[in-house]
Amino acid sequence: MAAIEVHETIDGFRATLDRARASGATVGFVPTMGYLHDGHVSLMRAAKGANDLAVASIFVNPLQFAADEDLSTYPRDLERDLDLSAAAGVTHVLHPSVEEMYPTPILTTVTVADITRRFEGASRPEHFAGVATVVAKLFSMVGPCRAYFGEKDFQQLAVVTRMAADLSMPVEVVGCPIVREPDGLAMSSRNVYLSPEQRAAAPVLHRALTEVVAAAEAGEDDVAVLRARLVDLVAGEEEAALDYAEVVDASTLEPAVDLAGPRRVLVAAHFGRTRLLDNMGISAPGV
Repeated sequence: MAAIEVHETIDGFRATLDRARASGATVGFVPTMGYLHDGHVSLMRAAKGANDLAVASIFVNPLQFAADEDLSTYPRDLERDLDLSAAAGVTHVLHPSVEEMYPTPILTTVTVADITRRFEGASRPEHFAGVATVVAKLFSMVGPCRAYFGEKDFQQLAVVTRMAADLSMPVEVVGCPIVREPDGLAMSSRNVYLSPEQRAAAPVLHRALTEVVAAAEAGEDDVAVLRARLVDLVAGEEEAALDYAEVVDASTLEPAVDLAGPRRVLVAAHFGRTRLLDNMGISAPGV
């Protein structure tokens, strides 16, 4: 297990990575809000496998939480997070205070248009500006690197990828596959909020996605039929309150009208007060 160094200041973290690159090392970066699970660990392993140095951040970002969301109760366990990070090969972790990240009231934010206006952006209007702003700050602190994000938050991955490209950041954004529990539930730090009944019901999202994607890959090419089937499958679970279900263009996240290109099926639902999301790609015949 690699030794791990925790940096509480931005300047110290930045200087460490600048020295590493000056000696010829490549950097793989995994931004997190902590309370790590195997999904995060898979990103860290990917960063370690493709780079000389794997680093991470652990910071619960207040900008991406609305007033009625779970900022104060968001799960935290720094000691466990550091153990998991070290075991995955991470050697440096940025763990700043809110005051270190935002020493004065922030007047500058980053907004990515169009791809943020639907789905998560419609359900959580403050969310993506908060995500884009903190990720832009983190990319500035880390410097040239590969940055690893899970595909579970597929819209977030699209937002960060577009932001880095539009702003000519020296960062290669790498999307990594969703890591799931044995029953198919996508791993999430918020899964701990689920009651036993809700936890038993939550894999309906994966089952619904699997059935709809299988139908598409078997030849069903009517997007309206696929969308309606996805809605019906989730609605059949009484513990689930559907937020959205859609087949989208994987590049633009606009609702798809056909399957003539890369497509992604997105779904989000509430299980009690816990909101879960999931997605799956379609590899339709001829695409």
